Amino acid sequence: MPGYGGGVPANPQAPAFNKGFRGTIKDFPGADPLRDVEVLRKAMKGFGTDENAIIELLGNRSNKQRVPMVTAYKTTYGKDLINDLKSELTGNFENLVIAMMKKPAHYDAYELREAIKGAGTDEACLIEILSSRSNAEILEINQIYKGNRDERETVDISLAKQDAQKLYTAGENKVGTDESQFNAILCARSKPHLRAVFQEYQHMSGREIEKSICREMSGNLEDGMVAVVRCIKNTPAYFAERLYNAMTGAGTKDRTLIRIMVSRSEVDMLDIRQEYLKKYGKSLYTHISVSSTSHAVMTITVSVIFSFLHTMYIFLCFSG
Repeated sequence: MPGYGGGVPANPQAPAFNKGFRGTIKDFPGADPLRDVEVLRKAMKGFGTDENAIIELLGNRSNKQRVPMVTAYKTTYGKDLINDLKSELTGNFENLVIAMMKKPAHYDAYELREAIKGAGTDEACLIEILSSRSNAEILEINQIYKGNRDERETVDISLAKQDAQKLYTAGENKVGTDESQFNAILCARSKPHLRAVFQEYQHMSGREIEKSICREMSGNLEDGMVAVVRCIKNTPAYFAERLYNAMTGAGTKDRTLIRIMVSRSEVDMLDIRQEYLKKYGKSLYTHISVSSTSHAVMTITVSVIFSFLHTMYIFLCFSG
């Protein structure tokens, strides 16, 4: 699509991705932050705000192309872009746009602070972020959590069997549970190694490790351990489940929906889409379309799932 305006293509196709890239938002060729902020400024000037222009622009820029807009806006107009966006937008659409303008580590740090602020703690948010980010990503989050996980890709099967035995001995094979042993292994071993441990554990005990955790633990500790295991076993499936839970039950949890769509858009959203369809029998696009409380939030969120023009083509077809 053209970088600064344009129509829906006659024959839209799914975008081509580089081998190994599993996100759905990538760098837009020739993007210029100085031109981009002109589009944003125009969208916010005068009576009302052109939300569609904001959606079209931000939905087609990667994070490293969006973040420089803040400086470019200040340089060009002498004003703070974030403050202007906050003054022009409201509700979940404002939350989504502001989230997209933050660096990943800054956004994660903000969400962690919000999760532990005030009455009660959003344990699910803490678990989601800390169990899915790499050491380097965690260390970037202003030292909120010190990353110490082994990140080697090689797996020593003999060590995996030893760790599986330790977990079995610490849980199913004793009265009470040695929670420190679970912490030591689940929080320090590499993800490939832990996948092997989980397989060995099932061979040894005849039970999946999640089921053992549910039998041996309770409350937030149980929730945290199960989330870590599920995230390590299959990260896209874990986020597919988080998205599904955010859109079912009483009301849509828009904050969770926004956080996952923004944080995974350049990581593994293609895989999350596939897992969602496989597990729930419906596309993520369809579920978000009928669940989101805001048309603007829905539109820009599905633009994260696909590319903007492909999404809009589908959206126009559905809306007749």
